Amino acid sequence: MYKTTFKVISIILLLVVSTFSRAETTIRSGLWEVITRSDLLGLVQHVPSEQMQKIALLAKQYGVKIPRIKDGAATSRVCITPEMAQQDIPSNFYENQSGCTVVNARRSGNHYQVELVCDNPRFKGNGHAEGVFSTPESFTGRTEFNSTVEDMPVYVSADTTGRWIGEQCEVIQPQP
Repeated sequence: MYKTTFKVISIILLLVVSTFSRAETTIRSGLWEVITRSDLLGLVQHVPSEQMQKIALLAKQYGVKIPRIKDGAATSRVCITPEMAQQDIPSNFYENQSGCTVVNARRSGNHYQVELVCDNPRFKGNGHAEGVFSTPESFTGRTEFNSTVEDMPVYVSADTTGRWIGEQCEVIQPQP
């Protein structure tokens, strides 16, 4: 049971990073706070703490740290290096964090659209992310993802907001 829950949470983590995938090269490097809201995240509060601890340990084995999840929202901190801020499409960020591939990435001004294809042992699926960087220090976005987790179809949509916190790029997760 906790492996299935972990895989669903992996999809949620994909949503957290997917909306942060691209922007004008004028975004600020440094530490960003990213908040992702979805109905699926609202279910996390019903997972027993013992099971969440097992999921967190399993996630750690995959190199993933589960963000703070409260009231249907996941809050995480993301370090954007100057090199990442200058990239047109930082696809290596996706591939290293989610196991997914970025395809058909498009940008028009501060608006971006990205399609994702995931085909890995944890889950398979396709997704779409789009959003707008309203300033070099803030963005809003939406992600939709259709997947299969252990032969179980899962559809997830999420709304994401991000704000630049500061130059210091040490990633410290928010306290619960």
